[in-house]
Amino acid sequence: MKTSTIYPGTFDPITYGHLDLIRRSLSVFDKVIVAVAVNPGKKPLFTIEERVAMVKKATQRLKNVSVESFDTLLVDFCMERRVFTVVRGLRAVSDFEYELQLSQMNRKINNKVETVFMMPSEEYNFISSRIIKEVAGLGGDVSGLVPPPVIKALKGKLGSMKRSGE
Repeated sequence: MKTSTIYPGTFDPITYGHLDLIRRSLSVFDKVIVAVAVNPGKKPLFTIEERVAMVKKATQRLKNVSVESFDTLLVDFCMERRVFTVVRGLRAVSDFEYELQLSQMNRKINNKVETVFMMPSEEYNFISSRIIKEVAGLGGDVSGLVPPPVIKALKGKLGSMKRSGE
């Protein structure tokens, strides 16, 4: 019996690595809720509204995927939706150490919520939103790493930042 899962993240911006994990999660779970975290501590490039819109556009053709934002503890978000499984991606050992700490803290707060770790496909293993922003900000080509609407949004945001001297 399959169930629902929550795939949380900042998605600043969403990448093909994120989409790979969403698609692969659908082979294990009936429904995936992509939970876009407000997370002001990360100082996102895009507003929460822009990030939610990009994720919705990138996932619009995927059945059984919904997109929501949240600004609470992840376990509280899970409990509100009655979804008790969280999917997290692991690219490297450093990801594992951080994600292990998060999952253990979540379990300490609410032991009903379980974390499932998934590895991205090899072609997406090196992609992170941070690297995408750095490369795009320096004028590099990120096509093939993010959906076309994200490229447009990056050009608009980073181009306007360069023009304004930020």
